Amino acid sequence: MNEAVPPAPALRRGRRTLLLIGMVAVAPVIASYAAYYWFPRDKQANYGVLLPIRPAPEIEATTQGDRPFRVAELHGRWVLATAAPAACDPACEKALYAMRQARTIQGREMDRIARVWFVTDGGEPAASLLTQHPDLTVVRAAPGVLAAWGAGPDRIYLIDPLGNLVLAYPRDPDIKGVAADLTRLLKASRIG
Repeated sequence: MNEAVPPAPALRRGRRTLLLIGMVAVAPVIASYAAYYWFPRDKQANYGVLLPIRPAPEIEATTQGDRPFRVAELHGRWVLATAAPAACDPACEKALYAMRQARTIQGREMDRIARVWFVTDGGEPAASLLTQHPDLTVVRAAPGVLAAWGAGPDRIYLIDPLGNLVLAYPRDPDIKGVAADLTRLLKASRIG
């Protein structure tokens, strides 16, 4: 018996269709590998220095009303903290300004963030400075109070709502970088 051999044009058309279907199936895989190797993403998505996750060490501090203050009182909120003498040099002013602006940029989510200034001497902060920073928690603590927090005393620290150290920033940070970190964390976090 003779089998019917399809005509040559029909055979070519079938092979071309099969090849086209195969190319359509393989193209996304090739495109993904090309994008991965030719356009790599940044290695680090956060601006701040990521700290080993551990509870923030407790600090012996007092509020302006001489009431004992504990960092644990702020659990349930994200906390930006820095330490400086009451005279507040320009680096201190930049840190307080950056903390305020990064919090304000969060809009309606800003109430989820607390700011703390550990005053490291016996002086009184200037009233004009405190009026520039409403909702700033000012507490008195020993000099070098943040030295045990992992990245040194001259930093701005971010503490999560569970009381863990998360990120450290320089005293004069890029405000948009800090705000972007906060935005990502607030969006991802359902606590605090």
